[in-house]
Amino acid sequence: MNGTFEDKVVLVTGASKGIGFACADAFARAGARVALVSRSRANLDAALPTIAGTRHAPLAIAADLRDAAEAARAVAEVQATLGAIDVLVNSAGAAKRHAPDDLTAAAWHDAMDAKFFSYVHPLDLVVKAMAARGRGAIVNVIGMGGKVANPIHLPGGAANAALMLATAGLAAAYGPKGVRVNAVSPGGTLTGRVQEGLAVEAKLTGTTESALLAQQQAKIPLRRLGTPEEVAQVVLFLASDAASYVTGAIVPMDGGTAAVI
Repeated sequence: MNGTFEDKVVLVTGASKGIGFACADAFARAGARVALVSRSRANLDAALPTIAGTRHAPLAIAADLRDAAEAARAVAEVQATLGAIDVLVNSAGAAKRHAPDDLTAAAWHDAMDAKFFSYVHPLDLVVKAMAARGRGAIVNVIGMGGKVANPIHLPGGAANAALMLATAGLAAAYGPKGVRVNAVSPGGTLTGRVQEGLAVEAKLTGTTESALLAQQQAKIPLRRLGTPEEVAQVVLFLASDAASYVTGAIVPMDGGTAAVI
């Protein structure tokens, strides 16, 4: 999709690594003016030199999107520096994994802050600005844990399920105003978060991480985990004019693991 987003302003949250970084890099390759948001300035500084070279220098903003005021500051900086936001990609935040017996009320609250509100805070601001202009596209990256309950990812899965409902609801609410809202729902993807999940499950089951990874891949019809770059390509499609009649969709990317309608 090179050139598809020429001069479009694209805000990607959670953009310093993993799927968020792959999305930011792909949009930059497609000609967009990209803003990367992450909690960690160090991670942003490490990521920027590896973004695909384009004529638009990427903008990097360190902000904790769990805080509504921080999210507002980040969105305002993007608008002031690059202009009105044409595309928002939410990929920030990761809820910690816990064995069920280790769960506390705080763990459930932390998961909603880390995953749900880190999406909702920028989304609420951007979708209204897009609606006022009569155009825009939002793509939320929401893990499959929102559809398939995992005993070691219950708080995060609950946050993902809430985001799926918000995606569908906002698509219905803002479609008449020219804004499309969709989601990509990755299953196992080769990121650092996979390693974190394997470590928790290894502790819970007494199995090695390498054995668990092999077991996980054997259950996937395509017999492998996905890559961040593969997820990014679907995000680009949903944000592009090629998907101009697609809204409220939640696209699974799990290699066929969850055989559900």
